[in-house]
Amino acid sequence: MTKRPEEIALLAEAGRLLAAVFGHLDGLALLGMSTMQINDRADRFIVETLGARPASKGQYGYAYALNASRNNVVCHGVPSDADVLCSGDIVNFDITLEKNGFIADSSKTYLVGEVSAAARRLVQVTYEAMWNGIRAVRPGARLGDVGYAIERHARRNGYSVVREYCGHGIGREMHEAPEVLHWGQRHTGLALREGMVFTIEPMINQGRDAVRTEDDGWTVVTCDGQLSAQFEHTAAVTHDGVRVLTLRADEAAPV
Repeated sequence: MTKRPEEIALLAEAGRLLAAVFGHLDGLALLGMSTMQINDRADRFIVETLGARPASKGQYGYAYALNASRNNVVCHGVPSDADVLCSGDIVNFDITLEKNGFIADSSKTYLVGEVSAAARRLVQVTYEAMWNGIRAVRPGARLGDVGYAIERHARRNGYSVVREYCGHGIGREMHEAPEVLHWGQRHTGLALREGMVFTIEPMINQGRDAVRTEDDGWTVVTCDGQLSAQFEHTAAVTHDGVRVLTLRADEAAPV
């Protein structure tokens, strides 16, 4: 379950490259682009510019480099030529990247055009909730502390936390132990140890936490049709705290 320092160094390199993919997406004019166009741009950037592999492509039979989850789509949205981004949309891009046999996983929710204050607030609170969870990571803390920090922030702001999906260990495989729930009680769950590497990726809903999977077998949406947002980072437990391996250029490390 724990990784050796040389393995974490390789995971950090995959994370650095994945952060660069989001930097590339940050430079795109998303308004009017289809989610398939964005998928194709990300795929080419990963392969041709970074010399890496889109790890989601072919995993579990999935055909694309990213998930594109728009508005009321909670997660696992499938890119499509028909899914064109409009002003007012929020859209999450969830991307995994493999380099030198190790995988990094991250996601970011983007605001497209003129976004309502309510949607903007949901996205901001979701981002804050993820960071609250990350800041709870340190040796001797427990996974329940991470989930508690996330859920407390979401609920204090009037939102709900999706319970059907969670973070996960990561390394040579995309999904490893442990499961990282985004809700919980303090001082409960697995004790964290130096060398553990896992994702923290809360999905926060504007309305109820209930979700359903559409007929394509992938796309998960809110049952009440209200908005959902998500952010994700891959994090490693260090000797005195946490290191975010997928930290982007526009972000600060946790304090």
